[in-house]
Amino acid sequence: MKVSLDVCPVCEGTGWKSVATGNERRVTRCDCTLRSRGERLLAQARIPKRYEHCELSNFDFEGPHKSLLPARMAAYKFVEEYPVDSTGLLLIGRSGVGKTHLAVGIMKELITNKGIPCIFYDHRELLKEIQNSYNRSVELTEMDVLLPVLKTDVLVFDDLGSDKASDWAWETISHILNTRYNEKRTTIITTNFQNLPAAGALSPGEPIDRFKIRAAAREETLGDRIGERMRSRLHEMCRIVKLEGEDFRQKFRSASFR
Repeated sequence: MKVSLDVCPVCEGTGWKSVATGNERRVTRCDCTLRSRGERLLAQARIPKRYEHCELSNFDFEGPHKSLLPARMAAYKFVEEYPVDSTGLLLIGRSGVGKTHLAVGIMKELITNKGIPCIFYDHRELLKEIQNSYNRSVELTEMDVLLPVLKTDVLVFDDLGSDKASDWAWETISHILNTRYNEKRTTIITTNFQNLPAAGALSPGEPIDRFKIRAAAREETLGDRIGERMRSRLHEMCRIVKLEGEDFRQKFRSASFR
């Protein structure tokens, strides 16, 4: 039978193919259907142009970046086990160490190999879109913006805590995270802040004198930025993955001026 070049020669346009399992044959989704779905989902994933090149396969973990190997292994394990294990990830590390690259790489693997809907949002951009929806001249409503964020199978929430947000902003972020937690949806979060308590929070078993010293001379922590209640919620939602290494962007800038 003559088949058009636009029609898959395996399934002949039906979207289903026959496969052998032992002495029996069964039908399953054809690879062309998965590719088509993956292309559609990638187009809807909101991956910024700056990160369109990011893949798990080109995440640098060799030579001077070998300290990033455990993070890359954790990313591959996450992809392999999803959706049987739908626990999210909290990617922690200094600016420029590769957190967003890793998160986007995970998204792409889930979309292209498993057909899982994913959406990327920098948390500041999301808040701006929600605020803009209050403008009467804009056709989108707040729920139009929020619904895909609340309902997508996997949300990448980038750069959490980068701004000292207003009460309204934190109420909105809390609503998003709590809703996704209650509905058992997976969230991947990146942050530059160390996963430590707020200045006013005493760690379990910590001597009061050591606490006073720690609070007096210390960098801001994730607890400072988002509060202990939300930090505790993230611990319930996510596995912690630390990225320890050099700032790739700073290294590139330094090299360009030599």
